[in-house]
Amino acid sequence: MNVSLDMPKMRETILVDCPDEVGLVHRITGVLLSRKMNVETNHEFVDAQSGHFFLRAEISGTEASEGLEEELRSVLSASARVRVARSGPRPLVVLATREPHCLGELLLQSACGDLPGQIEAVVSNHDCLRELVERFEVPFYYVSHEGISREEHETLLLDVIERICPDYVVLARYMRVLSETFIARLPNTIVNIHHSFLPAFAGAHPYRQAHHRGVKVIGATAHFVTAELDAGPIIAQDVIAIDHTYTPERMAQAGRDVEKLVLARAVRMVLENRVFLDGRRTIVFD
Repeated sequence: MNVSLDMPKMRETILVDCPDEVGLVHRITGVLLSRKMNVETNHEFVDAQSGHFFLRAEISGTEASEGLEEELRSVLSASARVRVARSGPRPLVVLATREPHCLGELLLQSACGDLPGQIEAVVSNHDCLRELVERFEVPFYYVSHEGISREEHETLLLDVIERICPDYVVLARYMRVLSETFIARLPNTIVNIHHSFLPAFAGAHPYRQAHHRGVKVIGATAHFVTAELDAGPIIAQDVIAIDHTYTPERMAQAGRDVEKLVLARAVRMVLENRVFLDGRRTIVFD
């Protein structure tokens, strides 16, 4: 049967991780062939230590993909995790406090179409970023932490977040430590930027720690948030060179440029389904 060139193509991304075994790729592509789907890009990785297989494939076709996940699972092991993600902008909620650099970069990239997501809201425990956010016509929610307990404050945050139901929550220099209860409500969906090259200088005041140690590079780390502070699986990192003349304040100024770019890159990668969780680390396909 001839297929009209005018028929619209459906573009999706297949994500598979499962125990490695012979013939996995053949089985997966066999399902796609039977549905007349084309593989446009394909990335695979096998963790030799754990014997685990990861695959990310961008596919296209003119036929509907209903039931594709179930069909793929039927040819894989019972423990396989399979997801078919349709292309298109995904919803985000950004949490911020006072600093504008990371938030501003995300707003700008979203407005320019460089971020494959839609910032549905910015939530802050201070009101000072409202004007910046509203310039981009994004809803701004001021949820003060003053005069209430952390539990009460987080309940108010969750009221906003869960009403929007975002795919990810991004901490754009949000300066409050989230409780284990809060994190458990949003597992594997909170992305944070830490202003050091983790695992070095975790916790508060990393630039002061770095200055005290006389480091020659400073960096930033974007990671998923877990109950253990600054110890979640790392998504993206970068560094810049410095020297002995840098004060902690100048380090922080230089570090802000790294922070905003690393966070934006990490958010883009998770939105594009390029990041797999593998225990305490990540598998990232560029």
